[in-house]
Amino acid sequence: MESRIPEHHPLRRLFGTLAEKAFTEKLGWPDFNVSEYVSTLLVDFTHQDRLNRIRNARGERVEAVVDLLYESEVTLEAGSFDREREVHRHIGDFTLFMAGLFPEYLKRIRTAGLIYHKDFLVDYIKTGKRSYGMAAEFGARPGPTEEEPPSPPLFRKLSENFELCVVGLGFIRGDLDRMQDPRYRQARRLLLN
Repeated sequence: MESRIPEHHPLRRLFGTLAEKAFTEKLGWPDFNVSEYVSTLLVDFTHQDRLNRIRNARGERVEAVVDLLYESEVTLEAGSFDREREVHRHIGDFTLFMAGLFPEYLKRIRTAGLIYHKDFLVDYIKTGKRSYGMAAEFGARPGPTEEEPPSPPLFRKLSENFELCVVGLGFIRGDLDRMQDPRYRQARRLLLN
């Protein structure tokens, strides 16, 4: 069973603040809907069950992007257009998360001779852009909540600005890395005490 982080949890405030700072101040893109979506994505993906939430017909987790693409096709495994949209949204979310926060992992897949890895030939940027674009094509739905997915205009923005979102997540990762620096933690203790 998947767990949910409460609405007023400090992690939500942290990711919300970092996303707003990255997108508004550093990128000059003050789009609250995008920064809120990204911060919610970060919170959701702190749990492994959310990061790999898509399951195949046998109930097994689908982890590789190439397998997710197979699951997303209504003519193959998706079974319905709602399922296709759900899987494309997840592919967009997953590729954005990995490309923005863990680019070294993607580089390792391509350069370390991991030819056995299913995603060896997958371009996460192109795939993420395409998947958010596909999710945008499946019609509007209200509200950016977990139960009610964001409307297609948001997915269209994420698709059209995918690279910018990856850079924004890179800024967030940099901020998170700096927070782990012992000098930062010491200065914070001094300032807050």
